Order: sequence, then C-alpha cells, then structure tokens
Amino acid sequence: MDSEDDMHDADDLDSLDDQFYSGYAALGSDDGDEYDFVDNVSDGAEESTSHRQQQNYTILSDADIRLRQEEDISRISTVLSILRSEACILLRHYNWSVSRVHDEWFANEDHVRKVVGLLENSSEMQRTRELTCGICFENYPRDRMTSAACGHPFCHTCWRGYISTSISDGPGCLMLRCPDPSCGAAVGQDMIDLLATHEDKEKYSRYLLRSYIEDNRKTKWCPAPGCEFAVEYIIGSGSFDVCCNCSYGFCWNCTEEAHRPVDCDTVAKWILKNSAESENMNWILANSKPCPKCKRPIEKNQGCMHITCTPPCKFEFCWLCLGSWSEHGERTGGFYACNRYDAAKQEGAYDESERRREMAKNSLERYTHYYERWATNQSSRQKALSDLHSMQNEKFLLFQLEKLSDQQSQPESQLKFIIEAWLQIVECRRVLKWTYAYGFYLPEHEHAKRQFFEYLQGEAESGLERLHQCAEKELQIYLDAQIPMNDFNDFRTKLAGLTSVTRNYFENLVRALETGLKDVGSSNNQATCSKSSSSKSLGSKAKGGKSKATGNSSKSAGPSRSMDDSNLWSCDHCTYANPKSTRTCQMCEHHR
Repeated sequence: MDSEDDMHDADDLDSLDDQFYSGYAALGSDDGDEYDFVDNVSDGAEESTSHRQQQNYTILSDADIRLRQEEDISRISTVLSILRSEACILLRHYNWSVSRVHDEWFANEDHVRKVVGLLENSSEMQRTRELTCGICFENYPRDRMTSAACGHPFCHTCWRGYISTSISDGPGCLMLRCPDPSCGAAVGQDMIDLLATHEDKEKYSRYLLRSYIEDNRKTKWCPAPGCEFAVEYIIGSGSFDVCCNCSYGFCWNCTEEAHRPVDCDTVAKWILKNSAESENMNWILANSKPCPKCKRPIEKNQGCMHITCTPPCKFEFCWLCLGSWSEHGERTGGFYACNRYDAAKQEGAYDESERRREMAKNSLERYTHYYERWATNQSSRQKALSDLHSMQNEKFLLFQLEKLSDQQSQPESQLKFIIEAWLQIVECRRVLKWTYAYGFYLPEHEHAKRQFFEYLQGEAESGLERLHQCAEKELQIYLDAQIPMNDFNDFRTKLAGLTSVTRNYFENLVRALETGLKDVGSSNNQATCSKSSSSKSLGSKAKGGKSKATGNSSKSAGPSRSMDDSNLWSCDHCTYANPKSTRTCQMCEHHR
C-alpha cells in the first residue's frame, strides 16, 4: 500500500508554482464543445493514462516476421492443398494477403495458376540416360540434370548460374521463372534450396523476409538508421504516431519523424523549404545587389557607397543607383550619399526593385524566426534524449538511482517518476518543435487564430521550460547531496505534478491544433469574442472536480465591461476574458 507521501492530493499540488498553472487556457465554442486544457488528478486522469497506453501498432523482430510468414504459408498450403513452395509463390504474388489469395483462387483457380506460373499437372524429365541442357546444349547424365514443374531439363551448373545471376539482380528473383523462353513455370524456394550456393540462399531468404514487410500494406520497416524492427499498424485506428523499440518515433503515414500536431503535407512542405534553394535566393535578393556589368550578387555590410566588383570584372559603381562611379563625385553627394538615387526614387524609378527586395527581406525574416526556434527545440530535444539515455543505461540505474534511494530512504521503484519526467520532456520538445512549422503555415489573414495560437504556444513553452529545469537542475541537487534531504518528498510531488500537468496540457494542445483551432473566429472583430468565449482559466489545481481560483481576491478597482456570456467578464486593460468568480485579470493582473 502506498504511503501518504506517494499520493498527489490537492495539498501536494499547492507546492507547485502558481504561475505555471495560471496561464493555461482552454479552447471552447458556444455550443459547448471544448478542449479542456486542465490537469485533473483524478479518475479522469487515470482513464487518460490508460488510453495513452493503448497501442494501435505492434513491433516485429526478425523472429516475429519469420514466424508470421511461416504461419501464412502453412495456412495457404493447408487450405488449398498445395506445396509450401507453391503457397509461398502465391502469397508473394498477392502481396502476402491471405484473404486475397483465397478470394482469387476460389474465384478462378485456372486463371490464378496461369498468371502465377503454377502448373496443375507437373511434368518430369525424359527417362533417358543422357539429356541435353537447354542453356549450354551439352549432354549430361540424367542425375546431373534438374527441371522445374514444367520438365525442361538444365544442368546443375547452368541452373546455379541462372539462379545466382537472378539473385544478384535483386528482389526480382522472388518471381523467378523457368529459363526456357517459351515457358512461364514458376521456380520456387525448393529449387533455390536444392541448387543455390549458401551465400545465394541467404540472400534469397533475406529478400523473401523483406518482401513480407515491404509488400504488405499493413507493415513497414522502422526508418531509423540501422534499425531492423518492423511495425504492423492497425489501419484506420487514428493517430499515425509510432514509437519503435529502438526509441525512434515516426509517422506511419509518411515515415518522417513523429510530427503531431502538424499534418504530413505540411511536414513535406517544411522539409522541402528547409532543404531547397529558395531561401538562399531570398537571402541574396534581400541582402545583395547585382553588379551592373557582370550581374554577380554583391553584399554590402559596411563602408561607403563606392563599390568595386571582384576580379576579373573590377567594375566600380555606386551602391545606391548602380551607376558607374566615374560619373559620381562631390556634386552627386560624395561617398556616402547619391543625389541621383534620391531624385530617381522620388520619381518612382526604384519602387518595384525596392518592393521586391523588401518582400524578400520580410519573407526571409519570417522564415528565419520560425526555423531558428524549430531548430532550437530540436537541439533541446536531442540533449534531453541524450540525458534520458544516460539515465536509462545500466550504470546510471545501478549507481545513481541506488545512491539516491539509499540517501533519501526511498525504494527504487518509487524513483520512476524521474524517468517519466524525462520521457515527457522529450515528447513535449518534439511537439513544441513542430508547432513552429504549424505557425509558419498558419494563414496570415486569420489574425484571431494566429493570436490565440501564439498565446497557447507561449504558455506551452514556459510550462515545459519549468518542467525541464526541475528535472535537470533541481534533481542534480539531490544527486549531489551527501546526506538525506528532508524536502525530497516535496520535490517528488512537485516533479510528478509538473509532469502530469505538462502532459495533459500538451495532449490537449495537440488535439486543438489538429482540429485547426476551428472554434476561433477569423476576423479582427471576432478575435476578442472568440478568445473570450473559448479561453478559460486553468489556474485551478484540480482534485476530484474541485477547483480553486488563482487570482488575488480583492475588491473592484475599476469598472469592467459587461459580456454577453454571463460567466465571463472582460478586462478593460487587456480585454482578456476571465471567469466571473475572479476579481483580478489572470492575464495582466489588473483589478476588476
């Protein structure tokens, strides 16, 4: 039975910083549909945890794949009363779909046999002492000749060369046919095992194993470098996120790294944009000008307006008007100005080029803003993942956790909250990283959605930073301690509570973004109302449905504007919608 220290009741959670809880808001609509951005440490939380643990996929090792493959072959062989080698050929042709083999076979067996190359009545070689090989045309004794089910004889040497060449050419060897040009009889694995070299047998077996995964629409290989696990996915089961046994998370649909809440099309556009030359051209257009003579782009980062192009051009010109420097001097404004440019600009001569340069600069600055933050969260995630792996290795578990357990008089089983916190940090870093790609492609004209998205993103980032700091820096204090510390139980409660709150907030954030923030208005006039009707205070630390407001209880210090929704009041200072029970604005702390 757990001790009282292990139970996270409302009093335990009171020790968490109020600012972490007070900013979390909820999305909702007037018809009652809501995204509840709140952490209820109650039965509902247990149900949510149980739901998260339900997987819609299965990780398969080589042994698992071979076992399933053999079971499918045996099933087809038994039901259709054919050889295992023939069952294997059938399954390979129909992409390892047992149901499709059954449907096609019982619909038209003769057609299937003809297409696949399975003869209903096999033929034997002629019963003579010597036979002529159909490839090398040499005569050999009958015991040195072999044929497929069609009966066309070939010597062992030619068979071996034919098989070896086909296997060297790639997976096409799995659909091998008789060497006779006029024959379409299939050559199965039994012939390979009989005639091929050991090396070729290994290659063929590997091709056959890989085909079971690659040709089956329900299975895929893990895309992580060096990983040999495969994943079987329940199609139509919801989320595409998959976490392999190698710890790599990826999207089943596009095989890129897991990217919720961003859809696969957005990820493809973002990755292409990061790798394409378009941003290089934008940078060149925004920060350079072409030489008037050779058209080579030149960047000016300091100095006067007198520019000299690099050899072999060496053309001297004015940076502002791009005219020859020989026509410039004191009469045109000297080295740091150009009267010709100023006059031409007033006449609108440079409007188009300046407009293009300004557009390129704005586009580049916007892209850089989102990309830098995307990359920063990627680096933070990699660092957190590295820290997590160091904690999960045997040396850490045997030494650090054992040391912590002895010093703080805690069983090791109750220190799992540390690993859970780091797992949550890694996952939240991934989600936060992709929210920047989401924000980049959020339409500019949807001001209300953008404003609300940036607010939710900021709250998510601040909450995650607090969890990360607690799990990294505050934990180190207890790892470095030489004596038991009386407040370790408080730290455990704090870290576990932060982990739970952060998990729930990010899960609801992902769901809200995946629906496109559909309950938020798209016009400026709707922005405040939409945010007012959908943003609720999560400054409550909930337990069993009870909540406690975080705002300071004080008397009215100013008039408040009435709202159509009787449950909310709008702050006159920042227009933020607050619950009617609060007396202080939870956004700007302005008194009601």
